[in-house]
Amino acid sequence: MANQDQTDNRVVIGVDLGGTKVLAAVITESGEILSRAKKKTKPEKPPEEILGRVAACCREAAEGAGIALDAIQGVGIGSPGPLDPDKGIVIETPNMNLTNAPVTAFLQKELGIPVFLDNDVNVGTLGEYVYGAGKGLKHVVGIFMGTGIGGGVIVDGKLLHGFSYNAGELGHMKICAGGDVCGCGQKGCLEAYASKTAMIKRFKNAVNSGRKTILTKLVGNDWSKLTSRVFLKAVEEKDELVTKEVRRAARYTGVAVGSLLNILSPEMVVIGGGLVEALGDRVLKIIRKYAKENSFPITFQDVQIVAAALGDDAGILGAAALAWRNLNERKS
Repeated sequence: MANQDQTDNRVVIGVDLGGTKVLAAVITESGEILSRAKKKTKPEKPPEEILGRVAACCREAAEGAGIALDAIQGVGIGSPGPLDPDKGIVIETPNMNLTNAPVTAFLQKELGIPVFLDNDVNVGTLGEYVYGAGKGLKHVVGIFMGTGIGGGVIVDGKLLHGFSYNAGELGHMKICAGGDVCGCGQKGCLEAYASKTAMIKRFKNAVNSGRKTILTKLVGNDWSKLTSRVFLKAVEEKDELVTKEVRRAARYTGVAVGSLLNILSPEMVVIGGGLVEALGDRVLKIIRKYAKENSFPITFQDVQIVAAALGDDAGILGAAALAWRNLNERKS
C-alpha cells in the first residue's frame, strides 16, 4: 500500500449517495480522481445495510487506488435530504430507507476516519464552485434540472444552509401562485413547471389527446427512455411539442433565476442537468433572456449564467471538496 502521510499526497474519498447507486472515488485536494467504485444502493434495505454498502464502496475505492484506508484523510458524502450536516444525520429521504439515520457516526465507526455529510445538490454546487465552472469566484448559485430541480447557494465562499439547514430548495420557489401541483404537495413550484417529471406529465397528456410527436416513435409508452439524447434528437428534428416544452421549462427557469439574482446577486449561476448538457446554449439563451427580464439591471449586468462543467462527477468532486473544507477548518 502507498504511504499517504506526506501533505502533498493527501487524499479523501468523495461519495455520491443516490437512490439507485453509490459512487465513491479517491480524490486529491487538487481534484484529481485516482480511483472509482460503484455499488447498487438497495434503497429498500434497513439503514444499516444501506450504510454498510456505502462503507464497502469506500473500501473498494481505497483498494483501487492502492491506498490504506487509515491513510485517507476523511470522507465527504452528498445525500438526498432533508438532513442535518452538523449532526451528520439524514432526517428523511423519499427514495431510500433512511430516516433519522446517523450517517457520519455509523461510517466513522466502520471506516475509522472522519466523515462529513451534506445535501447532494449543495455538494454538487460546491463541486462546481471548487473544481468546475465557478472556480475562483465567491458568490455562486447552482441549479440542477433533472427528475426534480435542486439548488445550492454559495455566499462569500461558504455554503448557505440557513436556520433549518434546508436553504437552497430552489426547485420549490413559487413562480405561479396557485399554479400546477408539485410533487411536494404545494402549488406553483418551479419543479412543477421545469423538471423532467413535469415535462413527462405534459407529454403524456398531449399524446393521450392525439398530439403528433416524434416521442411516440422514440419512447413509445416507456417514458423512462426519455433521455437527454432523446430530447436533443427531438429538438434537432424540430418536433413542435418537445421544442415548445423545452422552451417553456427554460422560460420558467429564467424567471426563477431573475428572482434569485435580485435576492442573492451572485457572480455566477451554474445550471446543470441532462437537459442543459444535451441542448447547451439553446436552453441557456432562453434562461438568460427571461432572467434579464425579471431582474434589476444592476444584478444582471455582470452575472454569468453558464452550463455546469463537471457532469456526472459533480457529486463525487463536491463531496471531496466538502471533506477537504472541513478537514482544513479543523486545522486552522
